[in-house]
Amino acid sequence: MNLSLGSEQLDKIENILQSDLMGLGIHCIVLLDMAGNIIADLDDGKVKFDVYSLAALAAGNFGAVSTMAQMIGEEEIVLLFYKGKKENIYFSKVSTDFLLITIFGHDLSLGFTRLKVAEAIEKIEKILGA
Repeated sequence: MNLSLGSEQLDKIENILQSDLMGLGIHCIVLLDMAGNIIADLDDGKVKFDVYSLAALAAGNFGAVSTMAQMIGEEEIVLLFYKGKKENIYFSKVSTDFLLITIFGHDLSLGFTRLKVAEAIEKIEKILGA
């Protein structure tokens, strides 16, 4: 897959993230490549953390968990979920080259969030030609 994205592709991806996910009450969404480079990020204006550090740590964490999964015989990990006291973090693979981080509060259920994220990823993968 070609990892260079044009401005039209980026605009379409950001529109999907905004209309399909941010409107649900999600606090922050970050699309990054597996090296931790941010492709797109949106938030509700209340984010109080360094999104670049988050992206770098997320990429490293996902890579580490994927390697552990291979050690136990799993081919790949396609999602991770962390439940916190205030926020939840949901990591989803987008094709083989990207990772989508979704941060949301306890007012949204994981099942509903997973469904909406999966629908958005399907649209994004079509734009990426995956």
